[in-house]
Amino acid sequence: MMVVLFSCTEDKPSSQTTQQKPVVVTPSFSGDSAYKFVADQVAFGPRVPNTTAHANCAVYLKEKLEGYGADVIVQEAVVTAFDGKALNMKNIIGQFSPEKKNRVMLYAHWDTRPFADKDSTRQNEPIDGANDGGSGVGVLLEIARLLHSQPTNVGVDIVFFDTEDYGAPEGVETGDYTDWCLGSQYWAKNKHVANYRAKYGILLDMVGSSDAVFNREGTSMATSPMVVDKVWRTAQKLGYGGYFKDTVTPQTVDDNYFVTVMGGIPSANIVQYHVDVLTMGYGFFHHTHKDNMDIIDPNTLKAVGQTVADCIYQD
Repeated sequence: MMVVLFSCTEDKPSSQTTQQKPVVVTPSFSGDSAYKFVADQVAFGPRVPNTTAHANCAVYLKEKLEGYGADVIVQEAVVTAFDGKALNMKNIIGQFSPEKKNRVMLYAHWDTRPFADKDSTRQNEPIDGANDGGSGVGVLLEIARLLHSQPTNVGVDIVFFDTEDYGAPEGVETGDYTDWCLGSQYWAKNKHVANYRAKYGILLDMVGSSDAVFNREGTSMATSPMVVDKVWRTAQKLGYGGYFKDTVTPQTVDDNYFVTVMGGIPSANIVQYHVDVLTMGYGFFHHTHKDNMDIIDPNTLKAVGQTVADCIYQD
């Protein structure tokens, strides 16, 4: 009986057709193009809030996103720094395919540190912020260029947060982690679109140094481990396992904390953070004048950018 039934099944044509998932080819991310975007920002000078360089760079970022076809919203507000100073903040948001409900949020901060508090000289002068500020934005501008030529199935929001790096200087204790990431805190309470939702977010912070290693950031692992796993598995699949390691860092306070905990968007933080005892922390350049174009490597930008691009194009 079993043989007969099998024979009948084989002879009878299937009434169902097999639907194959369409093949999507992720476009090639240019590390050289991203490098140029970083250099363009640094050329304005330190992008410290309330300065001419900051104002000019804001115009540049808005026009770049618009030039790549994004609908741009600029959130402007006055926020208060750790020392009581009023800062003119501008969050710059580029919406790609804003009509799509299924969305992904990619973000970085674009402001720079107002002092070099970890340096041994010129501590009261602002830093270039090529890596801490410039690199994440440079990668996302290149992704914006890709989105203009080849849209994704999901809608993408590229967000440049302001006033992230105006926290208290080294050695000055305020006892309040909310001194940092003022732009993302403002956004979490005042979304650029009412009831905004995204499937997940990816933060890019210090992603351009030649010695970069991206361990799994502790806050991301505590709040959004599935997003972290998605990004790190993608990197390793693409051959970038030398950059993306599986060691978990201590929990840190960065824009992803506020976007996730206050804003409700589960997020992974791609950030350079060393975990070995001798070099524990964000790197030798962090909050010093060594954070300039000399440390930026197009190969690192490529590794991060191609990974993020593949995440959104294969979604």
